[in-house]
Amino acid sequence: MSSDTLAKAPAAPGTPGPADIPRIVPRRRYGQWAAAAAVLVLLAFAANSVARNQAFQWGVVADYFTTDSILRGLWLTLWLTAVVMVLAFALGALLAAFRLSANPVLRAVSWGYVWLFRSIPILVQLLLWFNIGALYPQVFGVKTVNLLTPVAVAIVGLTLHEAAFAAEVVRAGVLSVERGQIEAAQALGLSRWRRRRRIVLPQAMRSIVPPAGNMLIGTLKGTSIVSVIAVNDLLFSAQLIYHRTYQVIPLLMVATLWYAVVTSLLGIGQAYVEKHYARGTERAR
Repeated sequence: MSSDTLAKAPAAPGTPGPADIPRIVPRRRYGQWAAAAAVLVLLAFAANSVARNQAFQWGVVADYFTTDSILRGLWLTLWLTAVVMVLAFALGALLAAFRLSANPVLRAVSWGYVWLFRSIPILVQLLLWFNIGALYPQVFGVKTVNLLTPVAVAIVGLTLHEAAFAAEVVRAGVLSVERGQIEAAQALGLSRWRRRRRIVLPQAMRSIVPPAGNMLIGTLKGTSIVSVIAVNDLLFSAQLIYHRTYQVIPLLMVATLWYAVVTSLLGIGQAYVEKHYARGTERAR
């Protein structure tokens, strides 16, 4: 009997046909749709309230958004963030190397540094460095007041604070590399420097970049705290204006919008860097 004859042969009695197969119906998710609709309605009310609230004075925000004093403060904020991050990760990498060293003294020094600077709030650290002249009036024959300007105090205080966190970020990234990778490199006869540069660092960067990006954004926003020691950053520039004009809310919104713009750009850059170092892994897809 041919296959065509078998295909046309009637089904045996009791055998279910195509019409008897139950149809698969997607599950109705009325609760999720209702919750989404409620959230959208609340967001619409909030956006409408912000846009129509006269207290925000959006016209004043637009007038001051690109003034020279605000842009100078923004530039100082960006410059301070870049300097602090470079110095913090340089010191943090050294501390991480100490922590991973076989020398117990270096490990203890690194652990003590991280413990100390993670324990003291950054505002307290800045105020201590700002008043360091009360403890050491002169350093190498130079008056401390002339040596440590407010900007120098901000760089020192923020760098020492961020280095404690950078050390843990770098150490976690190095520890994320499998020991077998290093042993394989040793078996190939690669020198210690080449192992670190070609094997350890590229793989460690996959774990270092995400928290480092968060640290960068956190440092950018954290620089606003230097306004307490009269460093003319973005927030302090806005404060100088509203102390003169008494337009507090619109000037705070100017600073807020600039922080939002810069952090958004940094977030986009972080995503591209993460994608670069995640090539060949599941995270890159």
